[in-house]
Amino acid sequence: MTDAAKADLAAYLQRGREDLLWKLSGASEFDVRRPLTPTGTNLLGLVKHVASVESGYLGEVFGRPFAEPLPWLDDDAEPNADMWATAEESREQLVALYHRVWAHSDATIEALDLAATGTVPWWPEERRHPTLHRVLVHVIAETHRHAGHADVVRELADGAVGLRQTNDNLARIDWPEHVQRLQETADRFRGQAGETT
Repeated sequence: MTDAAKADLAAYLQRGREDLLWKLSGASEFDVRRPLTPTGTNLLGLVKHVASVESGYLGEVFGRPFAEPLPWLDDDAEPNADMWATAEESREQLVALYHRVWAHSDATIEALDLAATGTVPWWPEERRHPTLHRVLVHVIAETHRHAGHADVVRELADGAVGLRQTNDNLARIDWPEHVQRLQETADRFRGQAGETT
């Protein structure tokens, strides 16, 4: 793998990070915290979770642990503690934490070759020693997956949509008419086998 390949991977990771944080921009404190799915998915929780995941994969896994304690990841923490912000955890604190995680992760990426191996204690034994390349692909996928969740949650929260600040990537159509057409098409299949509502 070349330095250019590492730079490409780092750029895709950074784009996902920025896209995820952009979904907080302009949203109320209520909207960044409120659960909008049956499992409680919320914007600020997605940021807290992704920061936590990245700190482990691009820190501990390569013997470069992130210096700050993340108590929501402790063995005795409640389940899903990394998926929501407590009343004492501000948006500014969690965004600043994510920025510090980026800096730490970027230093790991810079310091190591893509072929460097780490240890992921929570993975099955046969996959427990991946390369930095493999871990970067994993973290990029995780970050972009959750940025996609944030897209949907933000739209549900206040109607704000778009791929990223510089490119909303939306067709210029009559959205209510489009949604109505989709609903009418779906309604034709209501009551068929496998239908759940």
